[in-house]
Amino acid sequence: MVSEVRPPSIARLKGRRVESVEPNGKHLVMQFEGGIALHSHMRMTGAWHLYRIGERWRQPERRATAVLSFDDIVAVCFAAPVMELVRDARQPVAHLGPDILVDPLDLDEVIRRARRSEAPTLGELLLEQRVCAGIGNIYKCESLWALRRDPWMRPAELDDDGLRRLYATARDLMRRNLVTSIARQRHAVHARGGRPCPRCGTPIRIRAQGRQARLTYFCPGCQGMSAPSAKRRGLGR
Repeated sequence: MVSEVRPPSIARLKGRRVESVEPNGKHLVMQFEGGIALHSHMRMTGAWHLYRIGERWRQPERRATAVLSFDDIVAVCFAAPVMELVRDARQPVAHLGPDILVDPLDLDEVIRRARRSEAPTLGELLLEQRVCAGIGNIYKCESLWALRRDPWMRPAELDDDGLRRLYATARDLMRRNLVTSIARQRHAVHARGGRPCPRCGTPIRIRAQGRQARLTYFCPGCQGMSAPSAKRRGLGR
């Protein structure tokens, strides 16, 4: 049962018990008794932490978006852009595809959604949360590199088995790093612009991709991107 709540905008949770906690991509929905839910969207900055009573927080209190105190723990959400109470727990995440980390993952549903997507490239498709929720820019880059896939390849050029392998690879990489802090994670291409590719030694390049101009790290030597084709697509230096 929640004994203390901050900020006042979610004070209605005080005295209620948590019935379920459901992650979906960067969204988290906590269902409380009485038919009310707390929806938080992490986007690029947010994170939930759990602390023992009296334990020092790893971030300053001024960054706390929400604080829920229980008998033996304190749940603190830092820097989440969205924190809201909702009546329908499904409404905030109804538009999302299956969570990449859920067990079991319905890859057939992911592929069906991928084939309906209008994403013009594999790099943009992997970030399309309506297809599969939870894959971010790091694992977009790492998954494409692991399978030697061109980030600017059209999804229609890849058959269903190829798409399944791509999403399964993203899932495997993310699950492998669930217990590894970001500071200790070692990546093949992400954030390694200009350094040699660990597979072929070609310098890793960085290019903005898609309408949101997300940075894509890739190896032009072993991801199916020869220098001439890269230049034709406007990727050459």
